[in-house]
Amino acid sequence: MPNAEESRELADPLDGSPFRLGLLDFLDALRVEAGVSKNTILAYRRDLEGFLVRMKQLGNADWESIASTDIVTHMAAMRAQGQAESSVARALAAIRMLLRHQVAEGLLLRDPCALITAPVLARYLPTTLGIEEVDALLTVAAKETWIDARDRALVEVLYASGARVSEAISLCIDGLEPTLGVLRLTGKGNKTRIVPIGQGAQVALEQWLTLWRPAVAGGVGSPVIREVFLTRTGRPMDRTAAWRRVKALAIRAGILANISPHTLRHSFASHLVIGGADLRSVQEMLGHASIKTTEVYTHLDSEQVRSVHRLFHPRA
Repeated sequence: MPNAEESRELADPLDGSPFRLGLLDFLDALRVEAGVSKNTILAYRRDLEGFLVRMKQLGNADWESIASTDIVTHMAAMRAQGQAESSVARALAAIRMLLRHQVAEGLLLRDPCALITAPVLARYLPTTLGIEEVDALLTVAAKETWIDARDRALVEVLYASGARVSEAISLCIDGLEPTLGVLRLTGKGNKTRIVPIGQGAQVALEQWLTLWRPAVAGGVGSPVIREVFLTRTGRPMDRTAAWRRVKALAIRAGILANISPHTLRHSFASHLVIGGADLRSVQEMLGHASIKTTEVYTHLDSEQVRSVHRLFHPRA
């Protein structure tokens, strides 16, 4: 009997279609030439397979037959299915890139997306924690167990460096700076940046590495695992496990907000801006390609200023 992956291929609605080869070529270009991460490629693939299946359903036999109206129809169908406007915008961005690639490869003479405007999205401010809430997260992870030692080190690293969860779980023993004064983080596009961390994170990380990790890793004779953060089986921690541990700490700390590891990254940035850090420095530490992405944290800061004004000004 075929396994799950083989079953998927047998039922592939794009099988035998020129769309399949063009899609795979585009995804290869993202991976090899642009250095896009595996998770991002999977997200692109899901969006684009849905789009190309609909193109087949609309009677399009090849790339050249796709019209602007077909793309608009696909977006309308996504909305009718109840998908968020941000999902529609993300899918449209992926479709634009795919079709531009086909133009560059000579499979399309013109880009049918050229006259389609992107949805204008409401700008939502990211969820952040207060300093007291971060302290509460770290306090509940202060028990003398290996799980708490690991979780405390993980939260300290996420908050002290602003690391993405993928960057934190990718940290390796042999890549750490000896004094643990800075972390070398490898982010999107395999770009590396150096971020300083404070004494609290250094202490938590050193305690995990010296007092607890060796036993969790299995000791002498066990396979050599390079990653810093491990699970109870001695294997590297993945994104899902990290998300669950941060969520569990939040529940123990009595934090009602729906937080994730990324909330600690947002908190890192907003607390720096509120404390007076310049935006360029925060951009560098976060690894943002554009300063515009970092500017959202100035809005968080202005919200706090307005709140203080409303609370304390006699004529607010």
